[in-house]
Amino acid sequence: MRRLLRTLAASAFACLLLPLGAGPGNATTATPAAAALADPIGMTSGFYTDPHSNPAVWAAANPGDGRAAAIRDNIASRPMARWFGAWSGDIGASVGSYVGAADAADKLPVLIAYNIPGRDACGGHSGGGAGTPAAYRTWISAFASAIGSRPALVVIEPDSLGDFSCLDQARIDERNAMLRGALAEFRNRAPNTWTYLDAGNPAWISAATMAQHLEGAGAREAHGFSLNISNYFTTGENTSYGNAISSALSASYGYTKPYVIDTSRNGNGSNGQWCNPGGRKTGTPSQTGGGAEMLLWLKTPGESDGNCGVGGGSAAGQFLPEVAYKMIFGY
Repeated sequence: MRRLLRTLAASAFACLLLPLGAGPGNATTATPAAAALADPIGMTSGFYTDPHSNPAVWAAANPGDGRAAAIRDNIASRPMARWFGAWSGDIGASVGSYVGAADAADKLPVLIAYNIPGRDACGGHSGGGAGTPAAYRTWISAFASAIGSRPALVVIEPDSLGDFSCLDQARIDERNAMLRGALAEFRNRAPNTWTYLDAGNPAWISAATMAQHLEGAGAREAHGFSLNISNYFTTGENTSYGNAISSALSASYGYTKPYVIDTSRNGNGSNGQWCNPGGRKTGTPSQTGGGAEMLLWLKTPGESDGNCGVGGGSAAGQFLPEVAYKMIFGY
């Protein structure tokens, strides 16, 4: 892996990343303890495209299917995050293999840790997670250790700060302690990783409330926060929300953070539904709104949100080729 900073060609990031005025340098507005000296973007030559993603595996296994070429060329060939949870088996081996493959290619992997106890407690479609806080600490420690000094971006536990409505204060405190512990593990064991706490989406809770949740979960120690994971709101809507969160963090707690937006499925915006709605479209980077650090594909287009909507009868995370195909064209 080359360790020298280099100029990143815009074409290499066409479907994953576009700096929008507020680049990686925004991390300097964080507290000194959280200000990362490393620059995982500058340490690599672009983002990693997973050759074993669900759409890539499906397209390779179904070359005679009329949908395969479109899915291969418009989804599988683009950099996306890989999600890790109990299904990953030995988490150290799984993360180590993935990050190692990216490192060998001099590319930057994006990973999502999704194993907190009581996961998706209020929604229920993606329930599960580690059995106890102690088990989670062991799991996330192994996750961070497997990355080690190699560069990476990690989003920590999507939805974990947006679904407090069905948790009592004791469980909220327990969750916050686990998230703070996770950030500490990455800080200590993965020094060239940028971490992001998830901050939901514009339709969930107010920016001021989300800023409070981020502070409680230790956002001072994170590189930034993520928005719109597995959702459909436009880049402009998310930018307004992200800027409002950052302003609330500044006003109430004296610091700001950069944010990234999941644009994987926001090409047609939201129709008010979150669980496998029809008529959605893959999104692309856009300069509309400004303010986001990066626009990323964090959810894989075509992967189900659960047994709901156009994904009726499927399980969360299951790849649905017909949904993927229609999402390419927006119908």
